[in-house]
Amino acid sequence: MSADGDEAVARLARQLLDQGLGCLSPHDRRVLAHIAGRVHARDAGAAATSRAGPDFGERLADRVARLGGSWGFIIAFTGLLVGWVVLNTVVLAGSGGGFDAYPYIFLNLILSMVAALQAPVILMSQNRQAERDRIAAGLDYEVNLRAEIEIVSLHDKLDRIRTKQLEDLIRAQTRQIAELGAARTARPRG
Repeated sequence: MSADGDEAVARLARQLLDQGLGCLSPHDRRVLAHIAGRVHARDAGAAATSRAGPDFGERLADRVARLGGSWGFIIAFTGLLVGWVVLNTVVLAGSGGGFDAYPYIFLNLILSMVAALQAPVILMSQNRQAERDRIAAGLDYEVNLRAEIEIVSLHDKLDRIRTKQLEDLIRAQTRQIAELGAARTARPRG
């Protein structure tokens, strides 16, 4: 930031926040710099993707988490489990025994492996979502602070306008009172 930009930020900090430049957080400085430079708000989606785009693993984690958290997956997986139990208990047991009889040890192994793979993938996706949420919260804070500063600035402008109007009104009334006094003394009583 240039010296002029620093001075503009320091002036805004004193004028609008009643604080010196050294007391401001990096967020507050950035907001004041945006106001001083009349920079418009940033898009949260663009800010979240401004770093290098998600790699293959991150995209896969997002898709797995999206799929694993859907009603379609829950219904299909429930159907698969019921089908497995029916196939091994009723159909194959009637013809000489299923390959995974009642305690369903093989089914438990498969479910454990799915859970072991799915849990870290879902955690990766949640971490990415948390990062996007932090970026969005930071941008929301900047927008809210900017709006608050603009409102304070507008209030100050309105106060200056009102003060000037009151001063003009008082001058006009003082002048009128003086004219009335002069007219009253100039008029003979009679």
